[in-house]
Amino acid sequence: MKLWFGNGAWASSRAIQRVHALKPEQVRNIAVIRHAALGDMILTRPFLKEVRRCFPNAHITLSIVTNYTRGTPEDLVDSVHIAYGKDRKDVSFREQIKKGKELGRQDIIFDLAATHRSFWICLLHRSAIRVGFPYHRLQRKLFYDVTVFRSDLNFETDCLLDMLNLFGFVTSYPPAFDLPGDIRKADKPYIVYFTSTSTPIRCWPMDRFAELIRQNSQKYPDFDHFVLKGKEEWESIDEILAHNQGRKNVEGLDIRSLDETIALIKGARLVVSNDTGIRHLAISACIPSVGVFFASERFTCLPFRYWPRYGPHKIVLDADGLPPTVEAVSQAISELLD
Repeated sequence: MKLWFGNGAWASSRAIQRVHALKPEQVRNIAVIRHAALGDMILTRPFLKEVRRCFPNAHITLSIVTNYTRGTPEDLVDSVHIAYGKDRKDVSFREQIKKGKELGRQDIIFDLAATHRSFWICLLHRSAIRVGFPYHRLQRKLFYDVTVFRSDLNFETDCLLDMLNLFGFVTSYPPAFDLPGDIRKADKPYIVYFTSTSTPIRCWPMDRFAELIRQNSQKYPDFDHFVLKGKEEWESIDEILAHNQGRKNVEGLDIRSLDETIALIKGARLVVSNDTGIRHLAISACIPSVGVFFASERFTCLPFRYWPRYGPHKIVLDADGLPPTVEAVSQAISELLD
């Protein structure tokens, strides 16, 4: 194999020699570290599919953490390694190291996490060719042998595939997610709205969501408008349902099963949500989506990192970082449906 880059990537002299002496069919063990929640896990599917194609004889192990297991793409890997996550603070550092070593001998490690935990797991396996995409230059020499540069202005899945392009593999474009699962059967077309996200401060104001749904229920009377509740108690949709009381085509849904959630998304005509895993499900299922992004002093959503430039997907943001207006989000919905 050869490393194909001039700028935009880095490799140690040791890695260049080792890669040049290796053929894809000789690679027997590959580990992919992805310590991430549902949304980012879903965006990993095209990478895992391409790893399987590029290294046909490799046993692929996916390393995840105990606090993020939902949506693990077990259908695309041979085995799953589970490291202790933030939910296991009772575990000693010695036990964490022991668990990290259970990953076993690897020919190549792809670190798709770039977290403190993934860093030391990489350090435990110096015999492997370690590939990553850290933000900081210092990290690349400390923890990896080969890196691609990471940008918040590029779609996350594309950044992951860069790690394979670096080895000279031509990956499919647009990426293929092949999300498994059934499609919800419905008598009428429907739109799914997901109003929450990982933390309250990242949610588009509830009153704007309520008004958006009210307007859409009038504009698209032949559609059902489903408001999906999150799994936490604070993710209430009562305000939205109260604002739309009496509207027969507006309904709240409380679905806890991932399989049922996937079926719901796959059957939708459109998904409208904040920056969250529900929207990533829509992207992976090729369902049109509208993502609402904004910023504050405490956080900044990353619209371009989670916006594929292909497919029927739109992002709505205000150039000053303010929460978008109802009219702006409504316009994006109209462009996709009309």
